[in-house]
Amino acid sequence: MSSSPLILTVAPNGAYKTPAQHPAVPLTPAALASTARECLDVGAAMLHLHVRKPDGSHSLEAQDYRAATAAVRRAVGQEMVLQITTEAAQVYAPAAQMAVVRAVQPEAVSVGLRELRRPEVADETLAAFFNWLIEADIMTQVILYDQADVLDWQALRARGVIPDGKWFLLFVLGRYSAGQTSSPTDLLPFLASHDGAYPWAMCAFGAQEHACAIAAAALGGHARVGFENNLLLRDGTTAPNNAALAHQVVEGAAALNRPLASADQIRAQFRRA
Repeated sequence: MSSSPLILTVAPNGAYKTPAQHPAVPLTPAALASTARECLDVGAAMLHLHVRKPDGSHSLEAQDYRAATAAVRRAVGQEMVLQITTEAAQVYAPAAQMAVVRAVQPEAVSVGLRELRRPEVADETLAAFFNWLIEADIMTQVILYDQADVLDWQALRARGVIPDGKWFLLFVLGRYSAGQTSSPTDLLPFLASHDGAYPWAMCAFGAQEHACAIAAAALGGHARVGFENNLLLRDGTTAPNNAALAHQVVEGAAALNRPLASADQIRAQFRRA
């Protein structure tokens, strides 16, 4: 069992969740800032944030990210790593997904490999983007949805399309399962294919999110939880807020004797500066 610091990330809203589904889903910069502070106070050191347009729909606009990250930074200072997303959400094409990262130049970003692996994206374009991420010193988490994605990632590295860097992998459990549900055993195909070259974390859809997070922590990985993928506590009741989901993982990490990573420890692991 690993005793390395556990990176606990909270994904508080996602591209689709609405206050109609839960009143504590944060959509505005102010609400994201308040949520970030609550999650930091229970031990999370990283925030995976989506931003929305005034009508509540998914946004990859640079000005929306700047407003949200500025508000969150005022609330948490440098005590959290702030990670933006390039998720397409059936709205944005790869060119726009890559452009927003160049425009915002965040400290951290998550990119879905399969969303960029489109016919219109040449290997040279993909290589240029990943090389730029290294040059810009942006902590990059690569999202992998299944075993095929893991193998594709490794093939791109082997062919030199993806350069060697301080990449952080995210294994997504249950995204394409019936009813978007997951279980801890869904980690096994990922780990069977993973070559161990880079650290990994998991996120999981559905009521077993917490069980999946603790399984990942026990197996040496890291965890992302939050309303983006799940609204329920481990006992099946509705969580009052994102911080409650994070707090459960903090308790589990303590039982496993895994300390929590601080924001500065995360930066030291994945960034030059």
